[in-house]
Amino acid sequence: MKPLVLAVALALAAPLPLNVAAAPATKTAPSAPAWVAHSNELAQILLQAQAPFQPEMTSFFGVPGYDDKVVDLGPNNTARYREALGKAREQLREKLQLERNPNVRQDLEIMIAAAERNIENSTLNEQHLMPWVDVPQVVFGGINGLLSDQVPEQRRGKALDRLKAYLGQAPGTQPLATLARQRYEEKSGTPNLLQPTKIEVDQALANVDTYIAGIGKLFAKYKIEGADASLAELSTQMKDYIAWTQKDVLPQARTDTRLPAELYAFQLKEVGVDINPSLLMQRAQLEYMETRAAMRQLAPLVVKEKGLKVADPNDYVAVIRALKQDKIGNDKLESHYRSVIDAIDPIIHKQGIVDVPQRPLQMRLGSEAESAASPAPHYLPAPLVGNTGQQGTFVLPMGNPASGEKAQYDDFNFGSAAWTLSAHEGRPGHDLQFAAMVERGISLARTLFAFNSVNVEGWALYAEAEMVPFEPLDGQMIALQFRLLRAARAMLDPMLNLGQTDREQARRVLIDGVGLSEAMATQELDRYTVRAPGQACSYFYGYTRIMELRMQTELALGDKFDRLAFNNFLLDQGLLPPDQLAAAVNEVFVPAQRKK
Repeated sequence: MKPLVLAVALALAAPLPLNVAAAPATKTAPSAPAWVAHSNELAQILLQAQAPFQPEMTSFFGVPGYDDKVVDLGPNNTARYREALGKAREQLREKLQLERNPNVRQDLEIMIAAAERNIENSTLNEQHLMPWVDVPQVVFGGINGLLSDQVPEQRRGKALDRLKAYLGQAPGTQPLATLARQRYEEKSGTPNLLQPTKIEVDQALANVDTYIAGIGKLFAKYKIEGADASLAELSTQMKDYIAWTQKDVLPQARTDTRLPAELYAFQLKEVGVDINPSLLMQRAQLEYMETRAAMRQLAPLVVKEKGLKVADPNDYVAVIRALKQDKIGNDKLESHYRSVIDAIDPIIHKQGIVDVPQRPLQMRLGSEAESAASPAPHYLPAPLVGNTGQQGTFVLPMGNPASGEKAQYDDFNFGSAAWTLSAHEGRPGHDLQFAAMVERGISLARTLFAFNSVNVEGWALYAEAEMVPFEPLDGQMIALQFRLLRAARAMLDPMLNLGQTDREQARRVLIDGVGLSEAMATQELDRYTVRAPGQACSYFYGYTRIMELRMQTELALGDKFDRLAFNNFLLDQGLLPPDQLAAAVNEVFVPAQRKK
């Protein structure tokens, strides 16, 4: 339900610094057309500009040379970042003037727009927000990105080098905690800068021990030798940083989570929502009412088939809570999801929905530290560069530590939930889309630089909808519940950020209207207001744009419409924004199908 790990999603919203020329040839990707190879060469301009600023994300996606590097929080880092992007943008503009291939021209335009968008993002954040950083979470994310089954064994040893860089123990480095504190303190007293929210600061205070323990467990699991002294220093530095945060930052933290209108509008634009928030809310309200009505119609059928005991068979929330009583123990949860995942692929093939790779989907339960960092189901993509067969992984957290005593979820650990969640995070959702980027030879401009949550989450929700008719009735009920949640998100996220509702009213909608647990509702509310304001709107909006495009294509082609061909074509386009995706369908797919 959440698009990848939040850190990955946010980093992908900014172009990633991938040194493609240095990456080894992949075993899974086909040989790319000449124009793709040329486009990827030009991508070096922007990739190299960003490499020093986002090395963790660089190595996460498979680029060699950055495994021991860490985020740049040095003096004037934001100004240096914008300067580097500005120079890259001008070079790309010069290349555009000379380029004649229409595909490469489009890729250059995508990269120029990405550079401009990230310059604007950096500028707005500097104008409006105090630069406080949850350093323990950043360090855990950087180590977790290396110490993973998805990373080749020979690269994991670099985790100790990266840890030392975080601690200032590597040559030419300073402790990240020191740099983060310096960047905050140098802005102290600047008028009109918003402090971090009390919610996120409180969570940082509560999670520091979890992150420290999580890093230690990762070093032990992967048998990284010689880390004891650095791990001890990590504990000292992180606790000192959190003590300073509690003393100097927490007293100034804001309780009003709303963003300035200019900044929230940009947040929506950056994730790909290109309509006015008021129109988005109107569409979401209609979808919420229609989905709720459909759930009320389906509820009695589920009650009858499953033999549920509820006072009112039309009360869909009561039916969902009755389904949740079929709880699956943590020791059996992964095998249950595996059984559902194994059942989904044959359905996709038999129904001609989309082409599916001939390999099993990877899935596992999340650790306590992962749940603290990313407290919702998510997908960890495999390296997009230099991939030699690595696969992405669907990660299912067991709870939300931010919820305190009510930290455990009951939203995913019952039999009916596995169908739609597996379709979203696995196949035909995130796993298939990200695998296609590697296996179909799509250019970096159309994957990394074009990244927008509207495309990614829109495809995953569309994938859910493609599977619903072939699921059992109780699976269909939870699929509709999740769709109801996406409509609620597109209502509540703007309403909270524009001051049109409050947290308690939104919480009641999520618990009493959607049927979420207290822990999941807390995760949702934190997401709308603290973790990623605006991003949750992308699911509903992306889904509606794909469904509109699907209907337009069906009308244009009539009997010649081919669902398998249409869905494969969408994947072939990478992560284009809605308007560009629609143009590709109308200008390329439709004419080609008419000729058949």
